[in-house]
Amino acid sequence: MDRIVRWLDLLVHLDRRWIFILIALGTALPILFPIGFKVSITPSAQALYDKIESLEPEDVVMVSFDYGPSTAPENDPMADAVLRHCFSHGVKVVVLALFPIGGVTMADQSLARVLHDYPGIKYGTDYVNLGYKSGGQATMKQMGEEIHNVFPVDRYGKPLAEIPLMQRVHAYRDVKLAVSMATGIIGEWWANLVNAQFGIPVACGCTAVSAPKYYAFLQSGQMIGILGGLKGASEYEKLLTRGYPATAPIYARPGLYTAIKGMDAQTIDHSIILLFIILGNLAFFLGRMNNRRKAS
Repeated sequence: MDRIVRWLDLLVHLDRRWIFILIALGTALPILFPIGFKVSITPSAQALYDKIESLEPEDVVMVSFDYGPSTAPENDPMADAVLRHCFSHGVKVVVLALFPIGGVTMADQSLARVLHDYPGIKYGTDYVNLGYKSGGQATMKQMGEEIHNVFPVDRYGKPLAEIPLMQRVHAYRDVKLAVSMATGIIGEWWANLVNAQFGIPVACGCTAVSAPKYYAFLQSGQMIGILGGLKGASEYEKLLTRGYPATAPIYARPGLYTAIKGMDAQTIDHSIILLFIILGNLAFFLGRMNNRRKAS
C-alpha cells in the first residue's frame, strides 16, 4: 500500500509542464499521423447531407460565412465539406459573409482550399462570391426582396447583372437551401427571420458550445440540419467520403487539417485528461486511507 501511495503521490506532484507536453503530443501526432477513430453519424448531419443530395444540378445553395478566425478550427472543416459536397453533386453555390470580423476572409480561404481540388468549377456559372455586407438582420431581410440591391457587385467588383448565375438568382425564392456557418447569434437569424418569413430551408454549422441552442430550431422545424462543432464536421466528412469516394484522397492528404483528424486529437487529449483525473482522485483516496491506517 505504501509503495502504491508513493507512486501516486509522485503523479499528484508531477510538474505540470509534463502534462502540457503530453497534451501537445496528443494534439500534434494524430493530426500528422491520423488514427481514424470510428465516426458515428447523427440524424442532424445526415439530414443536411440528404437535403443537398436531393437537389437537382442547376439548383442553388447559399452558403453564408458567419464566423471569424477565432472559431475557424471548428467552422472551417464543415464549410469546406459542404462546399465540396455541392461541387461534387453539381449544384450551384452563392457564397456571402455576414460576420463583420473576418467572415469574408474565411470565405475566401475556404473557397481557395476547395477549388484547388475542383479545377473544372467556373466562377460566375458554378459559384459566385458576393463578399461581405454589414447590416445583419436588415441585410438578410432585403435579400429576400432583391439580392442585387444589397450586393450590386460581387467580391471582385463585377456587377451582378453581368454574372450568369446571378442573372437567375434575385431573392431567396431562387435558392433551394441556405447554410449558415455560424458563431454567435447570426445562425439564429437565418432560422427565425429567413426561414420564418421567406420559407427557405435553413441549416447551420455551428460551434460546439452553440449547438444546444440550435437543436431547438431543429426540433421546431425551422432548421433541416445541424453540424455541431468538430464532431458534426467530422460526420459530414465521413458522409462525403462514403458518397463520393473520389474525395477520400483529399481528406487523406498529408498536411490538410480535417475534422476527422481533429477529432482524433480531441479524443486522445480527452483521454489524457480523464486518465489524470482518475489517477489524481485515486491518489487522494488512497492517501487518506493510508493516513487513517497509520493514525490507528
